[in-house]
Amino acid sequence: MNPILHKSGLSVAGLLVAGGCVLGPAVAAQAAPVQTGPVTSTQSDKGGQHDRRAERTVGVDYQAQPNFYYCGPAATRIALSAQGKAISQDEVAALLGTTEAGTDSAEDTTRVLNALTGGKYKTTEIRDSVAKPEQVERLRTDVLNALDAGRPVVANVKGTAVDVNGVPHSYEGGHYLTLVGYRDGGDAIQIADPADPTDGEYWMPLGKVANWIAERGYSS
Repeated sequence: MNPILHKSGLSVAGLLVAGGCVLGPAVAAQAAPVQTGPVTSTQSDKGGQHDRRAERTVGVDYQAQPNFYYCGPAATRIALSAQGKAISQDEVAALLGTTEAGTDSAEDTTRVLNALTGGKYKTTEIRDSVAKPEQVERLRTDVLNALDAGRPVVANVKGTAVDVNGVPHSYEGGHYLTLVGYRDGGDAIQIADPADPTDGEYWMPLGKVANWIAERGYSS
């Protein structure tokens, strides 16, 4: 499986309410696109259970966001690149209505993704401050189904979450990032984060991703 290159993050709005981007430790420089490998997957049948779709990574063309408020356009563009859509971050920002205050909500990323890819994306909200077990499982199902169809998921997150290597990623003002892979049947999620081109890819447990999205939403 070819790893994707992605980065740690920055900024953006709350679900269904306007919001802004908060600059991280340093403004992210524009990175040259990195072409990742094709979709790959393995499957397993654990304990006689039905196939859990153990592992999959969707190849994307990564670009870092060039400023503190372009995380929405950058994350959306990463998702579009997996579906053969060559479009600039500026073009995506215009479609999203992104300003220096950020991108309003996951409703906007869903709208633009559907306009450019044929209408298969949907918005899912996690309205609670902490994701309920059924919301975590809904996220698992949505991520697996979307990635199996070659559609990276764009998630609107806020706060701090710790990846599987113990590294915290903190975006108190909100942020958009792209979910591009899963393993162990979705217990861990691979994240392409447009904020810091010096950082590598990271994985995060499903429950932590769900809690990061809490009170916001995602496009899958």
